[in-house]
Amino acid sequence: MMKNYWQGFLYRKSVTAGLFCLLFSIVTSVHASTTILVMGDSLSAEYGLTRGSGWVRLLEEQLQKQGSSWSVFNASISGETTSGGLTRLPSLLQQKKPALVLLELGANDALRGLSIDETEKNLRKMIQLSKQSGAKVLLFGIQIPPNYGQEYTKRFKEIFPKLAKQENIELLPFFMQGLAAQRDLFQADNIHPNEKAQALLFNNVRGAMRPYQYLLKTNPSK
Repeated sequence: MMKNYWQGFLYRKSVTAGLFCLLFSIVTSVHASTTILVMGDSLSAEYGLTRGSGWVRLLEEQLQKQGSSWSVFNASISGETTSGGLTRLPSLLQQKKPALVLLELGANDALRGLSIDETEKNLRKMIQLSKQSGAKVLLFGIQIPPNYGQEYTKRFKEIFPKLAKQENIELLPFFMQGLAAQRDLFQADNIHPNEKAQALLFNNVRGAMRPYQYLLKTNPSK
């Protein structure tokens, strides 16, 4: 009888200890992840701009002003397509372990006339990989000029709200909102926003990030 009692007692302690370790590891992993990963193209990679003047840098500065322990890793590359982003994403998720992924890709797919179905497939896979890693996702809506044809332009624009709804993630409806009609906010190529436009882009992103403010208030160092 006494032997059975002690066996039961030791078993219960073992289970309790195991559950405690599991909960501790979960809590630690959640609170240790304080990285925002930006996956974008030239619009986020400071193409044609002075280094440190882009909207991503403005986001970093805002977090610093708030005394946040969060950091931003900008993995954006000029000319990047959704295919290239998808290829790079798994290793970035593993290395950086972001809690939030800002996904700004697709424009170069359109500029090259790539398949809309392929663009959608790549973006969906990137969203799903990010979610599987435990990260939240903010998808940036991209629009293209009508000279690509009304049908192509319409279908391309519809990719982003469709994915946001189906994958249950947050959407920035149009990343370039407020810029299109202001030529003085673009570089000489009339494609890339200049330095004056970066504050507007940042404000667009900051507004779309509001649903994740609870996440950014997490400060594991305090």
